[in-house]
Amino acid sequence: MSNEIQPQDKLAAKKAAVLGAKKTSRSTQFLLIAGCAALVIGGGVFFLGRQGAPPQAAAPALLAPAQAHAGEVSHPAADFDDGRARFYEHRTEGGPVLRYFVLKSSDGVIRSAFDACDACWRAGKGYRQDGDEMVCQNCRMRFPSVKVMEVKGGCNPAPLPNQVRDGKVVIQVGDILSGRGYFDFQREG
Repeated sequence: MSNEIQPQDKLAAKKAAVLGAKKTSRSTQFLLIAGCAALVIGGGVFFLGRQGAPPQAAAPALLAPAQAHAGEVSHPAADFDDGRARFYEHRTEGGPVLRYFVLKSSDGVIRSAFDACDACWRAGKGYRQDGDEMVCQNCRMRFPSVKVMEVKGGCNPAPLPNQVRDGKVVIQVGDILSGRGYFDFQREG
């Protein structure tokens, strides 16, 4: 017997090495694909789980009509002592219903803003209150109550000027009407 490897044995050894490598390579590919699929599916389930319930429109029970007298709308300031945002609607003749909210922020200032912003007004969903924050019901961005009327633009609640006079929060009707564009869903832009 000879220790010399015959050319046919070399060829068989080479073939076995190549085919064996291919099997390992295919197994590795399968495991990589299965791992990637598990990551994608797991990530999707995690992301969707974090999204929670879809946004809801402003609760109609919180809307109250705003009554105008002599070009002003007023609300008793004591109504806001609990820190809860109150939502109001101002009806215009033949025009859109304009919504705004008033709240006493955690720093004790009574603040007001349109129930809309420059970015998400087209969705018509407005804001909801969650603790000391106002939350856009379209994009879910959160805004501390102390920033209402302080920061404007983007998704911040569009400021609505007010004055506290004789125990009342007074808002000029002209200022309310200036927000008509946030509620005119027929307009473009």
